[in-house]
Amino acid sequence: MSQVFPGKQSSGALQIDVVSDVVCPWCFIGKRRLEKALALKPEIPVEVRFRPYFLNPWVPREGMSRDDYLTTKFGSVERYKAIAGRVVAAAAAEGLTYAVDKMKRQPNTLDCHRLILWAGKAGNAGRMKQRLMDLYFTEGGDLSDPNVLVQAAADIGLDGEQVRKMLASDQDVVLIEREANSAKDAGIDGVPTFIFGGVAAVSGAQAPETLANAIEQAANNREELQAQQTAARR
Repeated sequence: MSQVFPGKQSSGALQIDVVSDVVCPWCFIGKRRLEKALALKPEIPVEVRFRPYFLNPWVPREGMSRDDYLTTKFGSVERYKAIAGRVVAAAAAEGLTYAVDKMKRQPNTLDCHRLILWAGKAGNAGRMKQRLMDLYFTEGGDLSDPNVLVQAAADIGLDGEQVRKMLASDQDVVLIEREANSAKDAGIDGVPTFIFGGVAAVSGAQAPETLANAIEQAANNREELQAQQTAARR
């Protein structure tokens, strides 16, 4: 799942792997902060790849009511709303809308990650991911509804009917599950996690300046970091 940012060349570009989930509010915010970080370092060519992660693997494939989800995860709907203000404020500071009261269904995100994978084949992984997160967090869309997913794919230029057929199949289910599980096996237990050049990682929706600094350091020290990592494995 890759996205080469406009104006950048993938040859020799710094690879940035973003491990995240579309229903993770800090991933929603973190993606915007990464975009701002990249704007601070326009001279560094990058290739961003979006990697799947299941924030809530226990949510059934057909999804569940948001109220039931919040009660299971936080103890009650009211308890969650009492702590959601920080997310609302952080999103607003980045020009995003986190509409707590619009979200009515909690989806399993396997199919969302399949859409991002398929969109990535046309260089549109980032657009697909953004559309899904906007639908969920801002518009209250039901990402467990195949019709909503098909329309989201069509919104970014994919063939809706082809996507519908692919969603109805098991295409790439095993691939997504394997990759999401491998992230946890690698020790990633919080998202977003940004991995720079395959060797340096930053966890959490860090400030753009922090991410920009990590990008610069990784770009300048790629060979040294890779050599250190290779030596550590011996």
